[in-house]
Amino acid sequence: MKNQLLRYGALVTVVMALLSGCSSTGSDTDTAGTSVPSSQVSTGSVSTGGVTATTLGTDAAVPRVFYFEFDRAVLNAESTAALRLHAEWLRANPVNVRLEGHADERGTREYNMALGERRANAVRDFLVSEGVNGSLLEVISYGEESPASLDSNETSWALNRRVEMK
Repeated sequence: MKNQLLRYGALVTVVMALLSGCSSTGSDTDTAGTSVPSSQVSTGSVSTGGVTATTLGTDAAVPRVFYFEFDRAVLNAESTAALRLHAEWLRANPVNVRLEGHADERGTREYNMALGERRANAVRDFLVSEGVNGSLLEVISYGEESPASLDSNETSWALNRRVEMK
């Protein structure tokens, strides 16, 4: 009986230690609606000191938006050259990257969502082929839902057929 009580006491102690490790010690204030300056928002990490802004580390002149031909998901030479520079940096400095695929307004919403995803996957596949860890790359498609230009002409459509690297 005494041995059983000791086991029970030890079990309760362990459970209490685990529960206290899960408790919250921060403030209870709601931070929803607070804004963070855009200069602090980027691909990066959160630490106890707040948001630390890090960028992809490649020169700002290296494009982070890659454009596509109408109804295509094939990278052009300019895009592959820029992506090689990004891949070199990402191999040495692994950070999470989001690849956002977009399409112009022509076509159905469903088709454009799939096209945006194919375009983002083309960028992802190229980066992986260059040695970037694929688990760091998130692919998302916005289809026609987040246009860079709202006009309905060839110049605007060309700006909307893109993948943004964030």
